[in-house]
Amino acid sequence: MRVNLTVNGRPMTADDVWEGESLLYVLRERLGLPGAKNACEQGECGSCTIYLDGAPVCACLVAAGQAEGREVVTVEGLAVAVGGPHGELRDGPDGERDGGPAGGLNRGPDSERDSGLNRGPDSGLTEVQRAFADAGAVQCGFCTPGLVVQAHALLADADGVPPDADIREALAGNLCRCTGYEKILDAVRLAAARRHPHPPP
Repeated sequence: MRVNLTVNGRPMTADDVWEGESLLYVLRERLGLPGAKNACEQGECGSCTIYLDGAPVCACLVAAGQAEGREVVTVEGLAVAVGGPHGELRDGPDGERDGGPAGGLNRGPDSERDSGLNRGPDSGLTEVQRAFADAGAVQCGFCTPGLVVQAHALLADADGVPPDADIREALAGNLCRCTGYEKILDAVRLAAARRHPHPPP
């Protein structure tokens, strides 16, 4: 079967898809986007979290055929599908999500990839991605893509820094074996604080 979908702002087609394949398998093995990680395959760990039509989902639980004609944003495209430094998903001038180089690393004036990760405001990374790097919330990195996507979803509707209870609830479906979670919470708080430097009265 053939599946046509929009991934990170670009129309893509996957051919010879087996009816039982997951969207996660298609993204990783057929479309070359390994950011969403394959771990539990049961929707329990959150490492494969992506946006599907603007809502965070576990890609391992979505049948590939269900993605026909729909819009997917993975962690590779998150930085190029945002409406500025705060990470809001946006529509482009033609009504489609903006696309661009996968991975979100800044490209210099000569279109060469920077030798190091630029975490500044012009890095091309979203506020959440920069906060994860700055707060030391990335260790082995396996869970990071799913956590970043889920944190984006939480902060998209947040007004100020969410209470810790809200952050914990939002990230409850994302498992991490390395950090002990405190650095992850720090990263979400930092991203929220940068989005709202002046808390509402």
